[in-house]
Order: sequence, then structure tokens, then C-alpha cells
Amino acid sequence: MTTSVHEVTGFLKAKGKKLINGEGQEILLRGVGFGSWMLPEGYMWLFPDQGDRPRRIEQMVRDLIGEEKAEQFWEMYYNRYTSESDIRQISADGYNSVRVPILARFLIEDSEGEGVRYNQAHLKIMDNVIDWCREHRLYVILDLHGATGGQTGTNIDDSEFDQPELFMNERNQEITVALWRMLAERYKDEWIVAGYDLLNEPLPEWFSAYHDEVMPLYKKITKAIREVDNRHMIILEGVHWATDWSIFDEKFDDNLMLQFHKYWNNPDTESIQIFLDKREEWNVPIFMGEGGENNKEWYAGAFRLFEDHDISWNFWTWKKMSKNNSPCSVIQPAGWQQLIDYLEGGIKPDKASAEHILWEYLHNISFEHCLYQKEVTDSLFRRPSTRIPAIFYGYKGEGVSYGTKHHRVENIGFRINDRTDIRFIESTRTIPNFQHGKGELWQADERLCVQLAAEDWLAYEFTVGHDTKTSLYTVDLRAFAPNERAQMAVSVDDKLIETVEIVGKSWRTLRLNEEFKLSPGLHRIVLKSTENIVHMDWLQVIPMNE
Repeated sequence: MTTSVHEVTGFLKAKGKKLINGEGQEILLRGVGFGSWMLPEGYMWLFPDQGDRPRRIEQMVRDLIGEEKAEQFWEMYYNRYTSESDIRQISADGYNSVRVPILARFLIEDSEGEGVRYNQAHLKIMDNVIDWCREHRLYVILDLHGATGGQTGTNIDDSEFDQPELFMNERNQEITVALWRMLAERYKDEWIVAGYDLLNEPLPEWFSAYHDEVMPLYKKITKAIREVDNRHMIILEGVHWATDWSIFDEKFDDNLMLQFHKYWNNPDTESIQIFLDKREEWNVPIFMGEGGENNKEWYAGAFRLFEDHDISWNFWTWKKMSKNNSPCSVIQPAGWQQLIDYLEGGIKPDKASAEHILWEYLHNISFEHCLYQKEVTDSLFRRPSTRIPAIFYGYKGEGVSYGTKHHRVENIGFRINDRTDIRFIESTRTIPNFQHGKGELWQADERLCVQLAAEDWLAYEFTVGHDTKTSLYTVDLRAFAPNERAQMAVSVDDKLIETVEIVGKSWRTLRLNEEFKLSPGLHRIVLKSTENIVHMDWLQVIPMNE
């Protein structure tokens, strides 16, 4: 699961249910998105609804420091928020791709009359990131995150009037088709561009009256692209935050990938079954193009789920302010609360104070001045010393990811296809608080853990990075024995490491006495109850230099 630079080579294309690179090798995309770069999102700035989208943030900046300074601010912002330093780190972390969210207004300088004129300076910014990605071997997905008029009618596409005017105005569609044709013409020979993500999350369900218009628009855009570019992959998203694929009525291109997004709900096979079924029906690769905004334990489950089902993925997002659940955290400037208060109707900061706050922000957004949080990336790749909740054993089915001697039906709304005597205890339904862009956590009233009867076993895969500084590891387990005493065998890569004695009816964290060597790459740990019932909370592979 660790990226090799050799897999990022040549034009990427769909071949049946797989992605293959220019050398014909199968590849999964494992990447991050550049949220809030070309399309600033207010929640990543800690702003309230009054500053929830680019045009509102832009208006605030103009109001505070004037038009001339505002123009300086934004050009510095675009050039600093994502730089070669970010690209270099993403590649070093083992990702193999990035998703670049584009705001049409960022690229379009003028669309009056019949023609469209583009901002050459901003196109150069896109060229730069593509050049850096070629240098550091990261495939680039171009994502139209905010189409002209808005494809969602919400803040995430910068809608001016909270209406999906892309589907209400024929001219907006013409501009969108022209924009994609221009991009395809510009990058038709650029192999590092993986594909074209035509529209991000079109039409939430409350605008379902327009759902029938999405596929015709996809076909129009694809036709325009194919007139100039026959090599790049077309990526299609479903409606309602990319989660509703009912619009996909016919496969209309030979180089397609379908994309869904996943936030704040159960990381289990049942939650993605409709996407797996469509993959079989259309015989195309599928892509989890946005997922994140949660905690690291959820990441350890969800992103293993995608891997086990051969689904490419992209984490949202690489960078935002004062959060511990993205790889980069922008340090909040002193006085930032003044901007929040102003947006909420409070006192307007004087120009000098506002400029000082905003320029401190510009200083802080560069990668060199962000707080880099390696543990977030480690959780996505399940690298030591990520804590893996016991409920997130593998998703490859009985005999591969788990084993049990007794079967029964138990449906608590989580992993309902795993109908075995491996029980979930302290169990309640999870609470999926789905408010897009608000960053709510996947959670439960009580913590879920697993119960293993004697001879039951669970398998967990994890990855050792190629840049690891140690080869010696051990394992921590959090468990207890409801019958006072139990035993658990711990094996790594089919080799028994140690049989652990578990004593007592309360949770204890146990560390193996034995240490073992691991080389870079994918590994497998198996926990097997050998005597009596064991309750398991989590496990953690520990590098011995930590």
C-alpha cells in the first residue's frame, strides 16, 4: 500500500474495474484534496455562515482593507496556500495523487457575449502545480468544484443566491462546457493529469427536480472534451453530495470512473454496497473522491475499507486552520476572532489591524509555517503507531479477515453482513450527523468493541512506510476477560509472536514481551482467542524507537 514512484507513470486509464498506468500496471489512487485553495471554504477559516464561501470572504477582505490591498492579498494567498513544499511533502508521505478543486470564477476573466476569456495568471498557477506534481510523481485530478452559476446551490460551490443556477441557465452550461474544452485542449498531452472530475457533488436532494439534467450535461461536457482529448479519463459524481448514483443510466464513454464521497457514517461494506454493485454493472473503476472531516480512528477503519474493496481514494483535506484531523494545520493568527466577530455583526477592525491579521494569516498558510501532523497520514495508511479500533478488522470476508466456529444473525446497524459469533458489545447505533462542510464527527453513544469466543480470530492489515527509521516493533492491546482469565495468540505475517495472558474484568492495556522485525510494505496481524472469551477495544503496532 506504500506508493512507489514507478507506479505514477504514463496516462492513467480505466480498464474494466481497474485503473492502469502507462505501463499497464494496476494502480489505486491514494491522494489528498486541496480544499480551500482556489475555492476558499469558510469552515476551513473557522468563519460563520456570513463568511462561508469565496464571494463572502472576498467581500469581507475588501471591506476591511480596500480593493487594492485585497487584490494583493488574494494573489499572495493563491501562490502560498499550495506550493511546491506541500507537493514535495505529499509525495514523501506516500500519496500518489492530488485532487485540485477549481472555482470557475478563478479561471474565467470574462464571459460576456458569446466568447469566454480566461485569466492567464491563474492558469499559470494551475500549470505550476501540475509541473510540481510531475516532478514529484503525483497524479493530478482536475475537479470543477464550483461551476459557473453553481451546481449545488450551496456554499460549497460559491453559489451567489443559493440556487443551482448551472441547471437554471443555458448560458451557464455553455460556459462550463467551454471551460472544460479549454482545459482539455491545454492539458491533452499532460500525462500527469489523471482525469477530469466534471462536477463536484451536483444537486443535493432538495433540488432533485433538476436531477434529470445532470447526465445530459455530463455528455455535453464529455463530447467537447473528446473533440480535443481522447486520452484523459472522465470522472463522474452522483447527485446529493455524490452519494446518489441513481442518475447513472448508461455508460457513454470507454474511459470512465465513477466517484462517491463518504463522511460521518459507518465505515462498513453495507454503507458502500450500492457503489460496489454499480461497479459490477458498468464494469468501471470507482473512486472515493472525498472523505475525512472526522477523527483518526474513523480514518483507520474507512480507508482500510476502501483498500480492501480495491477502491481508489482521496482524503479531504490537506490543510485547514486549527484542526488536528488534517495533515496540515494553519496556525490561527492573533486577532482572528476580530474577523469572526465582524462577520457576525460586531465591531469592524480598523484597516491597519485588519491588514496585520490578514498578512499574518498569509504568513501562516505556507507549508513551512503550518503545524505538520504526520499521525493523520499514518492513520490513513494504517502505519505504526496508529491505533486501530478492534471493530475495524479486515473487510475481505470470512476466512480471510475473520474466522468463527459459530454463526448467528445479529443486526445492530453496523457490519451487518458479518453475521457471526464475533459480537459487538457496548453497542448502539452510530449517530451520522450529516451536515456537509460542518465537520461533525462519526460517533456513538457508547464505544463499540468486539467479543471473541474461544477459537475466534480477527485479521488487521497495516503498512510500514519506506522511510521508516526502525525495523523492530511490538504490539499494544487493550482488552479484558469477562470470565476473569483468557488467552490471546498474536501472529504477524503468519508467524506466532506471543500468546498473551489476559486477567481481570476491567480494561487493561497490555504490551507484548516479544519484539519482531518488519520490512517496509503491507503486513497482517491476527488476534485469536485461544482460551475463554476476550473483549477487545483496540490494538496498536508500536515502533520500538518510540
